[in-house]
Amino acid sequence: MGTGKKEKQRRVRQNDTRDGNLRVKGENFYRDSKRVQFLNMYKGSKAQRNKKGEIVKGADLQDRAVPDARVQPDRRWFNSTRVISQDALQHFRDALGETQKDSYQVLLKRNKLPMSLLEEKDRTESPTANILETESYAKTFGPNSQRKKPRIAASSLEEVAQMTQRDNEAYEEKQELNSTLGLMANQEDEGNGWSNVAKEAVFTKGQSKRIWNELYKVIDSSDVVIHVLDARDPLGTRCKSVEDYMSKETPHKHLMYVLNKCDLVPTWVAAAWIKHLSKERPTLAFHASITNSFGKGSLIQLLRQFSQLHSDRKQISVGFIGYPNTGKSSIINTLRKKKVCQVAPIPGETKVWQYITLMKKIFLIDCPGIVPPSSKDTEQDVLLRGVVRVENVSNAEQYIPAVLDRCQVKHVERTYEISGWKDATDFLQMLARKQGRLLKGGEPDESAVAKQVVSDFNRGKIPWFVLPPQKEEEEKAREEDKKSKKRSQQDEEVVNAKKSKTN
Repeated sequence: MGTGKKEKQRRVRQNDTRDGNLRVKGENFYRDSKRVQFLNMYKGSKAQRNKKGEIVKGADLQDRAVPDARVQPDRRWFNSTRVISQDALQHFRDALGETQKDSYQVLLKRNKLPMSLLEEKDRTESPTANILETESYAKTFGPNSQRKKPRIAASSLEEVAQMTQRDNEAYEEKQELNSTLGLMANQEDEGNGWSNVAKEAVFTKGQSKRIWNELYKVIDSSDVVIHVLDARDPLGTRCKSVEDYMSKETPHKHLMYVLNKCDLVPTWVAAAWIKHLSKERPTLAFHASITNSFGKGSLIQLLRQFSQLHSDRKQISVGFIGYPNTGKSSIINTLRKKKVCQVAPIPGETKVWQYITLMKKIFLIDCPGIVPPSSKDTEQDVLLRGVVRVENVSNAEQYIPAVLDRCQVKHVERTYEISGWKDATDFLQMLARKQGRLLKGGEPDESAVAKQVVSDFNRGKIPWFVLPPQKEEEEKAREEDKKSKKRSQQDEEVVNAKKSKTN
């Protein structure tokens, strides 16, 4: 009836010049086409029935009528398939498998490669369920059936033993990774009748859930992960569980080692460790210093190579992980040539992860230090790796014998200018009297001096290092040769003495 014209004229008469749609009677003003389609979905969801209650037309996606149709026999259905011979498939598996295991080669665009072919096995290698050998038809079916389901888990005692061994190994690995196990001492004493005693709370640093969440955030955000190791004890500061997690869950991320603090060890020790670790991952020697660094150019060049490999991305992120007090933040400051991360010679200075821009295409991520829980690590190992702040440790005197065992006598004498001690207690008393650290009655303050010695040990004031495996074997062989020569000389002296007596 011309309602649109009347509405428009009314708005002109009332000087209502606002922009907007004119509401016209009979038209759907508030609902658009998507909303109407959404509401019709609810209306059409029920089946249509006749007077007798029989379904004339079924609801959407619930119609039981068999469609009268067939698949068109066309070659286009098979255009995307490809058939190769068994030799070509085996060659592809071998070549790709070697490249995937080699840490010095990089697989680009892994999403477009058929990586699942490496995990699939041929029929001859696939396990077959020996159902008839486990239970026959007579015991499974018919009146003499004994079980509803046949037991097909194992067909012989050997398979049961293998399954039990695998379950036991998996359980032990799970127990090692369990964070509560880091609070307990060695489990070997239980067989001798000794009970485990909980460690001090200070020895559980670096194992909290918050720090592990920070680690996982760094791993997820990084394209390249740099594992920072202490050159004095690389195997002790190596997070094996994190490496296993990355090789299993994130094999597409690059992992490499940086041997920091190489200025605290002799050159031949650093070279031997690099040769040993390079068999598994790319390894670089590094000395973190803003003014006088070593290995900075090699590391930047390697990061540029990684950025060129991922040229399709705008930038790459490089994460630094490792034990506390290994120098992760110091390496970032060295690369930036200024203090962008807070550093200190005590563990636990970095609390949260942080992004630092190195170049236009390279970003660095600093991570708090993490300590993988292990039942094999004692309080002594944890303390001498620099994980714990020494001032929070009670009874530090009990760890001095281990410090003296790891260091050479001449280095300790040169550092503290004392000599002639008999044991660790005598050493602490001599050092306390020399430095004038005495208690009431003139007794030496052994606790304060012991904390100072452990702190000097961790900060590098006392030279020490762990020998590489090959060098350690050579040293043992030399010692055995010396012992054998001494024995032969002693035997010759005894024989000569007997001859002289007989003469």
